[in-house]
Amino acid sequence: MDKYAERLVSDILSFKSPDGVDYLPADTVYFGGGTPTLLEPYHLKKILCAIRERFGISDNAEISAECNPKTADFDKLCALRGLGINRLSIGMQSSDNDELKALGRIHTFEDCKNTFAAARRVGFENISLDLMYGIPGQTRDSFKKSLADVMSLEPNHISSYALKIEEGTPFYKLKDELILPCEDDVCAMYEDMCKALMDNGYNKYEISNFAKSGFESKHNLRYWTYEDYVGFGVAAHSFVGGERIENSRDFEGYIRGENIEASRDKISPDEQKNEYVMLRMRLSDGVDIKEFEGRFGSDFDLEFGYGFKKFSPEFVEITERFCRFTEKGFFVSNYILSEVLNF
Repeated sequence: MDKYAERLVSDILSFKSPDGVDYLPADTVYFGGGTPTLLEPYHLKKILCAIRERFGISDNAEISAECNPKTADFDKLCALRGLGINRLSIGMQSSDNDELKALGRIHTFEDCKNTFAAARRVGFENISLDLMYGIPGQTRDSFKKSLADVMSLEPNHISSYALKIEEGTPFYKLKDELILPCEDDVCAMYEDMCKALMDNGYNKYEISNFAKSGFESKHNLRYWTYEDYVGFGVAAHSFVGGERIENSRDFEGYIRGENIEASRDKISPDEQKNEYVMLRMRLSDGVDIKEFEGRFGSDFDLEFGYGFKKFSPEFVEITERFCRFTEKGFFVSNYILSEVLNF
């Protein structure tokens, strides 16, 4: 961990923007997964000091850390808050301990409740909880129970994603043995989730993200609004000055300072337009047509509008200012985007 933190600090301090423009100061900082709370507070302090030295951090910056409930006790949470980390994202996933075991998680729901309560006690006023649906052995009723349990804690933000079996993962090797909910049940879970959360004061601002007013994730919104961001560490990604950079997954090589960068791609103007539309359509607000035209100097109707208009208004709503999916449209958003975009 010492060596990894040292390499991160070195990379942050030596960062040079591909387009020669510095983006100062940073308005969000995100310590993402795996499990950054495995690092000791002094590691995180060194990394934050490097960010302040190289980029600066704005006074009202959102500084987030992902957190496994089993790796952050009261003292560690106190230390995180003392470092200036002001947003915590806790990987709850489910309130059913059998479902957590099926996911290979090391925590229980009781652990999650204790971590959440401790985070509130040390002064975290902005806490997000993660939920998953489509878990092996999960039913529509058990997911409703998890929803009720997560809302009882009153987090400021809730992220909820369907389990996806990715090639190369341990789950992929077991894919034929896993008893997964059927597609209709997974769709019903998503529908139940949207209704329950929105009925209880959570605004669905993105297809899988819900927030109390004013607690939308500023960091993730940078991805979905297609703004620049810089990533450091093993397997990190950056999007800066029209270039996408992917870091190597070779941990030992990264620590030695070898093969840090796995790929670098210049995104063409046409690709940027398509990516912008794809990401913005994840948001409940959809594409701001005037913003698109100001940013790219292109007519939205000619480029994409006519494609979206081929679909019924019950799936896509187009006004003078916005193009966005309806609630029904989100269920078939991947299909519609595949028909409209020019990838």
